[in-house]
Parts: sequence; C-alpha cells; structure tokens
Amino acid sequence: MPSITSGIGAIILAAGASVRLGRPKQTIMFRGETLLDRAVRMSRASGAWETIVVLGAFANEIRKACQLEGCRVVQNSDWMNGMGSSIRRGIQSLREVEGALILTCDMPALTTAHLQVLAASGKLTASLYDGRRAVPAYFPRGMFELLLQLEDNRGASHLLSSAEPIPLPGGELDIDTPEDMRQLNQLEDRSH
Repeated sequence: MPSITSGIGAIILAAGASVRLGRPKQTIMFRGETLLDRAVRMSRASGAWETIVVLGAFANEIRKACQLEGCRVVQNSDWMNGMGSSIRRGIQSLREVEGALILTCDMPALTTAHLQVLAASGKLTASLYDGRRAVPAYFPRGMFELLLQLEDNRGASHLLSSAEPIPLPGGELDIDTPEDMRQLNQLEDRSH
C-alpha cells in the first residue's frame, strides 16, 4: 500500500438531480462562477491535495457549463440511490490522504477559511448551523471505512454527532428550491 501523503483530499458531492429546483444547481452562476466551480476553487485554495467531484445526473451538461479546473471528476452511476452512494464513490476515488473534506456544491456561505479550519485539527469536525452538525465536514482517514459502509440513501450526518462543531454563519442556505434561488439572488445583488 502506498504511503500516506501529508495532504488531505476534498470530495464535492454534485451528483443530485436538483428535482425541487427544476434545473441543475451545479451550473447556477454566483458571483461570476458556477456554484460547482466555486466549490472546486475553494477546496483547492483550502490546501486540499486533491479534489474529487462526484457527478451523476446531468453530468454531460455540468461538464459543458463548468470549468472544473484542477480537480478529478468521477461518475456515480448509482447517484439516484442517494447521497451515501456518492460519498462511497468519492472515498473510493481518493488517493492516499490523511483525511477528507466532504462538501456539497450549493452552499453560498462557504469560505476557503472555513474549510481550512475544519481540516486544521486533523480530527472529525463538522460545520455547525441551524442548530446541527453537518457538511462541510472533515473526516480523518480512520473513518473512511465507516464512510464506505454508508447505506445508499443515507448521508454521513449520523457520524457527525461527536464531531467538533465549527460555526458556519449562513450555512443553512443551500440551493434546493426556487425560494433558495431568490435568496441567492439577493446575496448576489448585495455584492454589487
């Protein structure tokens, strides 16, 4: 087995069909870039040694609309079975790393600094918003086996109950519905 590098990995979950939104959220523009490209840029800037993007629904459309620079794109052919299948696909695709950040592509409050704080301790950490621990989160390598055992339709939130919480102000806004899209547009307007 190859030796573990001194780096960490990042897995961006972007396989969902955005059913409630009615269009691929990955390709929505925010502050001059798609939400997915923004997540890739931040994970790379956070110091992640490698960034894996897990695509599923609309993969071809997303590849055409996004730059996806400096990351490795993997396809989850089982994306319709749930987030657990995408997390497993991402973990299986990582090279030898000390741990992994797991994040979604649709959180406008996310910052590079927040990802750096999550990974800094090398221990299990989770973002805290809306009174709960959730992704983005950092999982040390010792937890990869648990992530590989996730049920298809279950994410990793149950593994985060003992995680060190790192507050993420505004983290409750993720882009799932037309109402969320209106809030995103308001943020965009305020930035001009």
